[in-house]
Formats: sequence, C-alpha cells, structure tokens
Amino acid sequence: MRQNPTGSSSSTAKQRLRERRVRDLILLKRRLVDVPYTASLAETMNALVTNRVLAVPVAAPPGRWVGAGGSMIMEADQETGAIRKQYIAIVTMLDILAHIAGDDDVKKASDEQRDLEKKMAAPVSTVIGHNLEGLSLWTFNPNTSILDCMEVLSKGIHRALVPIDSHMENIPGMELVESAPSYRMLTQMDVVRFLKDHSSEMEGIVTCSIRELGAVSRNVYAITDRTKVIEAIKCMRAAMINAVPIVASEEFEQDHSQLMDLEGQGRKLMGTFSATDLRGCHLATLRSWLPATALDFTEKISKSLGDTRPREPVTCTDGLSLAEAMDKAVDKHVHRVWVVDQQGLLTGVVSLTDMIRALRVAI
Repeated sequence: MRQNPTGSSSSTAKQRLRERRVRDLILLKRRLVDVPYTASLAETMNALVTNRVLAVPVAAPPGRWVGAGGSMIMEADQETGAIRKQYIAIVTMLDILAHIAGDDDVKKASDEQRDLEKKMAAPVSTVIGHNLEGLSLWTFNPNTSILDCMEVLSKGIHRALVPIDSHMENIPGMELVESAPSYRMLTQMDVVRFLKDHSSEMEGIVTCSIRELGAVSRNVYAITDRTKVIEAIKCMRAAMINAVPIVASEEFEQDHSQLMDLEGQGRKLMGTFSATDLRGCHLATLRSWLPATALDFTEKISKSLGDTRPREPVTCTDGLSLAEAMDKAVDKHVHRVWVVDQQGLLTGVVSLTDMIRALRVAI
C-alpha cells in the first residue's frame, strides 16, 4: 500500500520547487549542438559521438518546414531579430539505428559495407518521426518553475529546448512557438540530477521506497540472450522504447525476434541493450555487429571501452528509497534502473519518467 509523505514535508518541497526556475538548471549547460537538415546520417552520428549527446535538434532554413508537432522554434539574431534558422525536430540514435535495420533483405558479405554506406549517406531529414520523440518539439520558458517542468516531463517527454534571451513574451510554461538568439537542451536527467542534489529539502518524501511511492512499472518488455542486435533494434522501434533488458531464454522458446511481456513473470536479468550503446561504433564494423546477439554485443562494447569485465545491469529492489534510485541513475548515467527480487529475477523497472512522476505526485 502506498505511503503518503507527511503534509509538512510535501508542502515545503512544493514551495521550494515552485520557487526554483528552469533557468537554474541550464546555467552551466553548453551551447546547443544541432545538425542541418541536409546532414547525412553518418554526419549526424558523428555529431552525437563527438559531443557525447543522446539527441540533436535538426535545423532548417526558416519558412520551408513545419516543425514536429506543428512547432515554430526559431533561432534569431540577437541584435536585429532576423530569423537565422528553424528547429524542425529532434533526432536520436534510435532513429538512425531503425533506419539501418529497416531492410529485411539478406545480403552477401561483400554487399554489406556498400549497403551500410548507402543508408548512412541518406539525409537526416528522412528519419524524422521514426519514433515517438521525433513527433514533437517543445521549449520551456526559463521562468518556468521546476514543479511545472516536472509535470511535463512526468508524461514521458524526455527533453525540451530552453531559449536564452527570448524575443517572445516572457510567460512561464511550455510552448510550441519560440524565437531566441540561442538555446540550451534541458533533459529528464538534468531534472533528476537537480532533485538528487536537493534531496535533503524533500527528506520526508524521497526516503520513501519506490514501491510505496508507486514508481515501479511492472509492465516490462524484454529480449532474450539469443535475440540478435538487428532484431532488438526492430523491436525497440516498433515499441518506441530506447532500451530493453536482456533475460535468460528458456529451452522451449523458439522465436527470439519478438519482445516478451514479462508482466507477472520473473526472469534472470543478464544485461541491458540500449540504442545509445551503438553511438561509439565505427561505421565499418556496425553492420557486422547487427547479426550478433544483443548480449554478445554488450560484452564487445564493454571491451571496446576498456572494461575488463562485462557491464552489469543497474538494478535495485522495490524497497530501495527514491533518493537511492535517483543516485543510481545519475551516478551510473542510465535512464532506467531494473527492479529485481531477492533471487535477482527481473520484476519491474523504474525510469527517469517514473521517478519524476512519483515525486511530482507525492508533493
């Protein structure tokens, strides 16, 4: 049964989060990294890797495109107000991978490199909207309270642009129309990191367990240790999710190309397959890794990064406090923590969305 935090803790936390502003979260963030709509997927992938970011906005000449979700988000000259470019969408690594894995034809080894090069030469504009995140583009006014920001991010929006010195009306909230000389990217991780750093101000709430706060999602989709990388990518694209747990397969299972709904089941957790793991892949080897199993791939990634041991999935039990769950996510740089029972069997997940939502509801 869910435990309600004390009224005094809740009201105090709510007041403090209402007083804090989005601008407080972006003070030290670097200038926005974007790519032109004519950039190839190879160039876009390089931008993600070089800048160590998970997503990039796509920029186009003003007036030629309708932005994702009907947005009109412009970058304008600070002195004259003249529009320089329009941001039309946000593209992630999953968009690129879904494009690579989209061809079901079996090709000869000699054709694989040419096929990959052809796909990666396509303009980034061709993959816009391949997943749910690419269908919308939002901005937060810098004066938006952290509390209102949490309300939006708790609904599954992962990131939004924040204008610097906006030319539009200075009205707090989330907008589809904006004009500013520059922007910063605000992400769910930024908000969770802020909440972690200020957890002492919400002690009566964040010390409750993730189970008590209703932060654990029991509806988990997984792949098995025999699912191939290309199959995993197709599953993730179809389900519009960025990562899946890898669980031990059963002897009687024949089809490993589909997502498994683990609701009510406990399976041994063996790893995590995430689209962001592929950011560092050299294009020459990327295609050869697609037929490998996702589990083998995660082990290869660990070795390529200099790790002597395979990366362990980040886990917790549902008795862990929300503060400790946020610590795990931030310290390990992951967007979800897998929930396991005392035997280490997978029983659920708590994502950044879940953490933000649970805390927002509690206060």
